[in-house]
Amino acid sequence: MSEQGFTYILRCADGKYYVGSHKGFDVEARVAQHNAGDIPTAWTFRRRPVELVWSTSFDRVEDAFAYERQIKKWSRAKKEALIQGDMAALKRLSVSKSAPANPAKPRKFKRHATKPTS
Repeated sequence: MSEQGFTYILRCADGKYYVGSHKGFDVEARVAQHNAGDIPTAWTFRRRPVELVWSTSFDRVEDAFAYERQIKKWSRAKKEALIQGDMAALKRLSVSKSAPANPAKPRKFKRHATKPTS
């Protein structure tokens, strides 16, 4: 059976966000580890103190790790919408920038000139 896990977002002293995940269930203990600075090579080491601004738990630690990887790809605005619990903004910010908004209306791409083959 898989262990429990959680995904969390920390606000660092410099205002940046750190997204992490960990096995277990005690998110406060994990935040304390970040603030203790036990690992000098950690991304948060020079950005202490850190503050927990959001977390969620999972029955399977693998799901927590997967959600961490997903959130790390998000924009700052999207992370802030999640932190604030603003589901409308989260949905709006989730619209793909590369896919057409209306699938019935394909995007137009510029054609590149090709050299004739001789």
